[in-house]
Amino acid sequence: MKAIYLECMAGISGNMLLGAFLQMGVPKGHLEQELQKLDIPEPYEIETRNVSKNGIQAVYLEVLLPQGDCEEQVHEAHHGGHAPHSHAHRTMKTIREIILSSALSENVKGTALSIFEKIAEAEGKVHGCPPDEVHFHEVGAVDSIVDIVGTAICLDYLEIEKVFVSSVNTGSGYVRCAHGLMMVPAPATAELLKGYPTYQAGAEKELATPTGAAVVAALAEHRNGLPTEMEVQRIAYGAGSWELEIPNVLRIYYGEYRETSGKRRFLLETNIDDMNPQIYGYLYDRLLRAGALDVWTTPIYMKKNRPAQMLSVLVEAECRETCAEIVLAETTSIGLRIIPIEARIEAQRRMERVKTRFGEVHCKVSSYHGRTVSVTPEYEDCRRLAEQEQIPLKTVQQEALRKFFDGEIDS
Repeated sequence: MKAIYLECMAGISGNMLLGAFLQMGVPKGHLEQELQKLDIPEPYEIETRNVSKNGIQAVYLEVLLPQGDCEEQVHEAHHGGHAPHSHAHRTMKTIREIILSSALSENVKGTALSIFEKIAEAEGKVHGCPPDEVHFHEVGAVDSIVDIVGTAICLDYLEIEKVFVSSVNTGSGYVRCAHGLMMVPAPATAELLKGYPTYQAGAEKELATPTGAAVVAALAEHRNGLPTEMEVQRIAYGAGSWELEIPNVLRIYYGEYRETSGKRRFLLETNIDDMNPQIYGYLYDRLLRAGALDVWTTPIYMKKNRPAQMLSVLVEAECRETCAEIVLAETTSIGLRIIPIEARIEAQRRMERVKTRFGEVHCKVSSYHGRTVSVTPEYEDCRRLAEQEQIPLKTVQQEALRKFFDGEIDS
């Protein structure tokens, strides 16, 4: 699978990401063409130039707004700090509507929304309000929308399936934002980077912005150094605006990732023809509680045309032995086949809500290569409403699907 490793020795921001992606080979024309699918009323231009940071050639990207807005606007993206934008503040609901109503691929929509939702959760926690009611200031401005949706477009163009990140240099000091003078890292940035190793070095500046931190929180897995399972094919640099003692760049490694350790998966299989079928339910519960990802049985015929069941257990490496012991202890099996799963294809998933005449239903939406491949109303929602209204379960499910495909999504 294609993967990238984000080396954040000078922090991370939206425009640094885009600059590195363009140097990596994403055509600027493709990025601009895809961004035009967003219904953003404010006019803007994307300007790029090659710069040298401590001798390292990097691409600097900036989103330019009309001259009349410049007095109040300072780009949220890297190393420009925060300042009030002249544009109306947007809520998460508004941003979701902009993205979902666009002609962007489902893959790009899902990635962009997952990043924005991380920011909404963090801002909501900091300011004490529900995520959908958060009023974005800097992150709701056109330049940051371009940064986030642009990142999703670039990831899709490069067919990235896995994102890794180093420890993040957040910078230190104070930055001016819409709420006044704020410590670095800003509260939302600190919230987003919880669980990721961070440090402060090289400059009393804001090196990690909320936009960059949200990309990390939504998509990345921390690795202390370049993953040994990754075969690097390209390296690119995105530049920040300030001149620092350290190279003010985000370095991105791009290549093929072959998973050989960590969350490696295995399929445990065994054929059983002499066990009380009552045991299977208890066995399933034990295996799932022990960490099995999935458990299923398949009817088969064995020697002498004897009916039997093939038991299959999908596990990650860390619980393989535990699940194997459970199978051998609880069943009549005396041996297991262990099949390594070398690769897997996974559709991107997101949740949407629809309002049926019976009540609200969540729908799981799966997309692959930019196309919606499956929409599934959540069973528990449909069951609750069916019991409440005393109607067939399938009636609720069909109503939810109809609402979704008619575009009646509750934002």
